[in-house]
Amino acid sequence: MPVPRAAARELVQSLEDLSRAQREAAMRVARDLDLPRAGLGALHLLTRCGRVQLGDVAAKLRVDVSVASRQVSALVDAGLVRRTIDDDDRRARTLELTDAGRDFAEESFRRIDDLVSESFSDWTEKDLADATSRIRSVAAALTTNHDRAAAHEESPTP
Repeated sequence: MPVPRAAARELVQSLEDLSRAQREAAMRVARDLDLPRAGLGALHLLTRCGRVQLGDVAAKLRVDVSVASRQVSALVDAGLVRRTIDDDDRRARTLELTDAGRDFAEESFRRIDDLVSESFSDWTEKDLADATSRIRSVAAALTTNHDRAAAHEESPTP
């Protein structure tokens, strides 16, 4: 069943507001840590995923490989990530956090935790859990729709 246009516009405006607020918060944390904002996402991804190939980083960040490569290169140059030869495919390179990268990621998580704690100090745990669940649902719906459309575009027309 289609969503009424007014409700759809309201949702999009809310998502844009959320995106701007998240970007500003991430910029503040990244600036305080002297790291490009985009690098923070790649750093956090590598914290969650462990050793991965660049293509996996790009796919999980939902960016082009060239964008992921620039972000990762900045982290490599900063000594936070190392590139190694993949044991299973000697032609491929894997990425992993260095000890300094793990420490740096932990510090960034501490700062983000502090920012969230301060920003949502008047919210209950249930409020936060409900918001988290709703945001994940919105992200999943948009991602599913995007992936479905992308698959349709890539499939040959009979």
